[in-house]
Parts: sequence; structure tokens; C-alpha cells
Amino acid sequence: MAIIFSSDRVRGEVARVLEMLQAGEPVAEDVETQILDLKEEHGRRDKTGAVGPGLPQNEVAARGLAEAAACMANTPGGGALLVGVTKTGELIGTALDAEWLRRRIYELTEGKLTVDVQPTTVAATRLLVIVAPTALEPIRWRGKIRWRVGASCEEIDASTWHARQLSHAQYDWSLQESAVGLESLRPAAVAQARDFLLASDEPLAAELATAPDAQLLRRLGAMTGGDKLTHAGALAFVGREQPCLDYVRRDHAGGDSTQRVRRIGRSLLEELAEVFTHVDANNAIRHLPQGLVAGRVRQIPALAAREAIVNGVAHRDWNSPEPTLVEHVGQTLRVTSPGGFCGGVTPANIITHPSKSRNRALTQLLADLRIAEREGIGVDRMVAEMIRVGHGPPEIQEIDGPSVRVSLVGDDLDEAWMAWLAELEPREESRDLNSLLLLRHLVRHGWLDVICASPLLQLSVGEARGAIVKLGRAQLAGAPVLERVRGVPAEAEPAWVLTAHAVARLHTSDSRQGRRARLPNREELALSYARARGRVSTTELGSMVHASSTNVGGVLKRLEAQGHLRPSRRSRRGPGFYYVYVSTASEAADTGRDG
Repeated sequence: MAIIFSSDRVRGEVARVLEMLQAGEPVAEDVETQILDLKEEHGRRDKTGAVGPGLPQNEVAARGLAEAAACMANTPGGGALLVGVTKTGELIGTALDAEWLRRRIYELTEGKLTVDVQPTTVAATRLLVIVAPTALEPIRWRGKIRWRVGASCEEIDASTWHARQLSHAQYDWSLQESAVGLESLRPAAVAQARDFLLASDEPLAAELATAPDAQLLRRLGAMTGGDKLTHAGALAFVGREQPCLDYVRRDHAGGDSTQRVRRIGRSLLEELAEVFTHVDANNAIRHLPQGLVAGRVRQIPALAAREAIVNGVAHRDWNSPEPTLVEHVGQTLRVTSPGGFCGGVTPANIITHPSKSRNRALTQLLADLRIAEREGIGVDRMVAEMIRVGHGPPEIQEIDGPSVRVSLVGDDLDEAWMAWLAELEPREESRDLNSLLLLRHLVRHGWLDVICASPLLQLSVGEARGAIVKLGRAQLAGAPVLERVRGVPAEAEPAWVLTAHAVARLHTSDSRQGRRARLPNREELALSYARARGRVSTTELGSMVHASSTNVGGVLKRLEAQGHLRPSRRSRRGPGFYYVYVSTASEAADTGRDG
């Protein structure tokens, strides 16, 4: 297949050198350049210089290659390592396992570099091609930043690196000029782009959908000034040699696949449209009582499903030939995309971390086509849509590869929860992500404060306090939703619970749907509160369960008898008496390790 992507400038140079080696041509000194480095596998030569047998896992070699790959990645445009070849062009080969090496380089660079590692054979000798994309942030090796200057790696300081990156306009692979123009457009891809725009029902999008092909692509930012498609445009309207997506449908875990969509020779837009169609066809519709949501809802919220799939192509590492895998098993949708987290994103901050896509131009193109949310709010939308119908939030994790996996578990729509949320005033609270997360936590745990709300919302303590205050102004069926826990010491952070009215409305909603009460019982609530805040009194517990403090003393005495609590004073009486939480041995050990 002809070279489409100009970062194939790197791969093209690799292909040229491989052809030279295959033909037995001598390798000149200038074959190594800023974008290509020949590497033999470290650790295989003995003291005499003889080359010994290779191993699938060679830690010495991995460290040497990680250092060289980091240097390439720090260089604008990235580069490649050809492993198994000496500087003179002698083929000594390598037995390194490609997947192990890819993962090891990722680990050795502290999760900042995901390379593509592909085996190839030249003159019956196995080699490895390692392609390192441009780094989004400087990758240090032994505390130093190095990049390619000609055919060598030279040290630079962080300020110089950042200044050079700024001069390169924050290098974005998807924005670079490809090797193809309008003549390579797939008519079906252009038609699909127009369909996406028209489906949005937005006047501006409908007007854009009528534009001639060249004007349409220019207005979408999919073309460069030189009449070539950007890499984002080439992916969207032309495609690549390998499939972009692989959709697998199974009726239940462990079952045979009943549907499979993995096609070559098509554009990303065509693949997305077909996968969306299959997901919708296998995503059951639930009809709801009048007044709930919109009368009907998908088992997995349609917006959440689409965002998960689009994020899996927008933010992935396109250096990898592997497709984004979409597994639709029963009522779970799992999307696995090549490349780990980047730009400082982790599962613990993914909702609020400033968006840093590997492929900003591609992300913007998909947003402009109204296929996905604009950059930075797609994850928020996924989380809110799942919680709003009673599911858990998406499970987002980095797995071996490295890859990012997003799982949407649509096991049980909660009509009682949706009916309860529908009574919130103002109505926007039932769609506000922070309010949804706080309410879900209150229903599951019975109480909250800013200390537990901060990591839950992925916000600072001050911002979390603001979110609680905002929810505290909301009402449910005409009465407040939240109230403060009484008996909290003046110097301590306030704690909050659902009001008796809000709890009663939830119980009524549960009863109508035949659901069991979902709030924790008194012992669970007291233990959770004491464990987190170090203490609990009868006044606090009584306030949390909307009962008299004289009626909850037995709960705390039982927890004392079980060894969870101890009295703050022997007399057990008088103003200010409370119980102190007793840490378990394992909790004490964890505290010691943390300290």
C-alpha cells in the first residue's frame, strides 16, 4: 500500500534502509540520521566481541533501547530504531519479544512513552523496528533530557526543550500533512461525514453538510494549505492499511461471537458508522413510565456508548497497527485502545485533568462532525450519563500493552433512582456531574464531607466544598436535599446527609419499583463515619439517621463490643462524650507505610 501518512517519513526511511540491507548493499556512515538509529542488542557480546544467542527478554537491551527511544521521542517528529543491525550494517538479528519490549520501554520511561515495535525479516534475519512518536512532555533518562542532533543524542535543558516545542506549535501528529489529497477521498466517507452533520439537527452543521467536497474538508480543518489532507483527514476520509476498529458482539461472557466488524480498505468515518449501528442494534431499549427521562432509554446510555468508542479512536496511539477493540458482551461495552494514558492523565484525575490529546486535530475533527463532544468534556458526559440512569461510573484503567480500557456496565437500569432524580429542582441538578456523584455517594454511604468529596469529584477541597454548597441549595419535591450533621465539633469539617424528606421520597420511589431499601444500616453508617473521621457520637449518629440520640446508643455500644470503637472517657457521660475509632492491625500497618 502507498504511504499515506507523512510520519511514514520515518517508516519510509526505515523501509529504504531495509531494502538496502536485503539487497546486500553497503551501509554508508550517513545512513544514521536524526530520525533513524541502528542498534544491536546490548548484552549479547562476550569479552572477545563474539555475539551470543539472543533472549526474548533482555533487561540490559531494554534499558539501552528505552534510552535511545526516549531521545528519539524528545526530538520533534520522533524517529525509529532498527534493532539487530550494527553500525556497519552487519545483520546480527534479535530474539527480543516485541510485546514485552514495548511494555518494558513504557515502564522504564515512567509511562511517558508508548512505542510501536514490529518484527521484520531481512535476509533470513529477524530484526525489530521501534518507532517512537513525538513526546508530549520531556522524557528524562537518569534525570537528563536528550534529543537527536544529527545522528547522535545530545543533552538539553528543560527550558530549551519547551521553547523548541512551542516553536513547533506543540507538535500534533494528526495535524501534519499526509501524502494524499482530494483525489484519494472515498466518496462513501464524504457522504458519511455529511450524514453525521445532518443528524445533529444543528442549522450550522446542516449548512456545512451542503458544501462542496474541497470546501467541506477545508472548513473541517482536514486539509493543509498545500492541498493535502492532514493525517486526521486521511484517517477520516481515506483510511489506513489496517482496520481502525474491531467490533465483537457476544450475548454473554465466554460465549461465541455472534457479530464481528473488522474491515480493511475503509475510512475511519465508515467504520465508526457501522460500529455505531451494531452497538445500537444490540443495546436494548427500556420503556419508562411517563415523566421519567424521555419515556425510553437505552440499557447503556447511547451518548455514553458513543463517547467511549470515539474517545477510543480520538486519543489512541496511531503508531500502533492494532485496531481499537470494541467488545459488546451482554450488557457491557468495553473499549480498548492502543497507547497508555498521556499528558499526566490517570484514572484518579481523568474527569478534571486538562485535556491533552495525542491527536488534537483528529479530536477536533470528530467534534466538528458532531460525532463526539468537544475536547475535554467527553469523559464527563460518559460518567454523568451512566450515573443518571443508575449504573456505576465508567471503569477506566490502563492495562498491559499499554492500552486504555473503558468499560460501561449497563447491568440494571434503576427506575426508582431516575424517578427520584426527576424530582430535583432546579432540573439541571439531575444532569450536573458533581451533583450526581455526590448524590450517588450519599445514597451508597449515607454521609459525606469535603475530605471524601474531593477525590470523588477529582477536585480540590475548596472546589469540592463549593459543589456541596451548590447541591445544598437544591430542593427535592419542594424541600431541601441536604442538611448538616449535628454534633460535629466546631473545629472539624462539616458533614452532610440527605434530609429526612429526601430519604422518605427515595424509599417511596424504591417501594413503587419493588426495590429493597438501599441506604446503609445504622451500624454500617456509624462505622463508615467513625473510620473516616476518627470519632462518632450519639448526637452525630442520631442526626444522620434522623432519630433521637437516645435511640442510637446501643448501636455504638455494639461496635465497641466488636472492637471497632472505644469511649473517649471512662465515665461515658457528660457533654461532649463520643466514641473513638479503633484502627485494625492492617490499617495501622498501612498508616505506617504511608508515613
